Amino acid sequence: MKRNDIYTLNDHNYRVLQIKDVSCLVIDCNGKSMPVWKPIQAFCASSTITDEDLYILLGFTRTEDDLIAPERKKIMHERYTMIAPVLSFVGDENTRSHVISIIAAENSISKQSIRSFLKRYLIFQNIQILLPKEREYDHQLTQDQKNMRWSLNKFFYTFEKNSLKTAYVKMLKDKYTDAAGVLMDTYPSFYQYRYFYRKTRKMENYYISRNGLTNYQRNDRPCVGDNVRVYASAPGLGMVDATVCDIYLVNESGQVVGRPILTACVDAYSGICMGYSLGWEGGVYSIRDMMLNIIEDKEKVCLKHGIHIDEVAWPVKELPGRIISDQGCEYIGYTFEQIAELGVTLENLPPYRPDLKGPIEKFFDVIQSLYKKNLKGKGVIEPDFQERGAHDYRKDACITMQNFEKIILRCIIYYNTANILEDYPFTEDMLNKVIKPYANAIWNYGCSLSGTNLISTTKERLTLCLLPRTLGTYSRFGLSVNKLHYKNDAFKEKYLSGGEAIVAYDPDNSSYIWVIEKGEYIRFDLIESRFKRHLQSFRTKCISTPNRK
Repeated sequence: MKRNDIYTLNDHNYRVLQIKDVSCLVIDCNGKSMPVWKPIQAFCASSTITDEDLYILLGFTRTEDDLIAPERKKIMHERYTMIAPVLSFVGDENTRSHVISIIAAENSISKQSIRSFLKRYLIFQNIQILLPKEREYDHQLTQDQKNMRWSLNKFFYTFEKNSLKTAYVKMLKDKYTDAAGVLMDTYPSFYQYRYFYRKTRKMENYYISRNGLTNYQRNDRPCVGDNVRVYASAPGLGMVDATVCDIYLVNESGQVVGRPILTACVDAYSGICMGYSLGWEGGVYSIRDMMLNIIEDKEKVCLKHGIHIDEVAWPVKELPGRIISDQGCEYIGYTFEQIAELGVTLENLPPYRPDLKGPIEKFFDVIQSLYKKNLKGKGVIEPDFQERGAHDYRKDACITMQNFEKIILRCIIYYNTANILEDYPFTEDMLNKVIKPYANAIWNYGCSLSGTNLISTTKERLTLCLLPRTLGTYSRFGLSVNKLHYKNDAFKEKYLSGGEAIVAYDPDNSSYIWVIEKGEYIRFDLIESRFKRHLQSFRTKCISTPNRK
């Protein structure tokens, strides 16, 4: 008997999920129950079938990944993100139920829906079973539902703390009475109103709107700072942040430029640095460079700086399925949120709560301590910085950005491969397999576990997702964007009928733009030939002549 084998017994098909001593955890592929433990001996006289046979019996058809609409793919990954933490505890009924309850509360979804997604995935072992129906994501609210949503926002989710019954009565008065104040013949019942409230409510919104943000952070917010392993039971939960490095750098001419900004993403499960960016400015540009660095081949990245490593030292090449960040302006803007189009789930922590993202804070602490002790007297800032009479550390600066990035790379490699993770909660299986207490070793082990939540994508697709957006207008003269005109031969009908389109554009190059339709990017080329040279943006000018600090 092997894991994931499918056995036929008494006209029922059972998939083996786990094997332990003389028992096995199985799920009935023809039933609606959760996995149960059964003795292995019960399947001695049974026969096996393949995954393809099961798919035929249950009417499941796999689809080519490229043929799935991006919007449906996004929902598929969001559903997998919800059940991923449960997969590690699928054999423990009590822990499984507890984790399902937490996830249901966080996502404002019923526990039954979480169980349904979990059972479907366990039976088929294929993420495509979580795809929504073709039109499931395009549901439109009825007029009654719009009225109920309006009344909840106006009368219930307020500091007045009206009851649900009061909000319902006020809705009837404003939306379902005539000029004389007489109630109309047809109107939603209170039971319909209560059902819509329970279906759409978000407890975080409930507490904040009725009690205030300060009260929520003090009394009602989830306290998850000391229990991150429940939410990061396998690789795939990335924590993102940025810090100003404690060192002054110079340019090639020896002039002091300022202090660089290090932006990084750290996996909460293993502590490995998934990617980084180093530059003179933060914001969306540093985020874009960091996300691109995550999916790049790290051997080639290091080789560009003359550093040779093996793949096992930095094996990250995929995006995390969940990204947690603080309330920095670069993380709450629309540009960063566009990465959700790839299926990545974004979460923002409350402000001033560094304890909720301990792995990334520890990463910055280790990296800074590694280079500071070896670069004293070369522009490194000491604790007496900005105190009256303190030394001006800008006078000691002598390292360029290019050389400092080599130093940062070596620090990251050391952090991933040689920095001991103290107090890491090793499991019995990790101890039996002699997993070393290094971030890369724990990452490689974690990638073999159920619940790993990583998303593969291409550099081109990721770059397009992170481009800024604007509105373009169709006319006889093409598609007008930012006072320039673009063309695509397949859109002649649009030029005649007019209308608007959502457009992604590159601020550093106006030679082409992309129209976004149903998650697809369609390229348009610039019409005016005199503008087809690569146009430098204001950002490029700032980088070439940075401000001194």
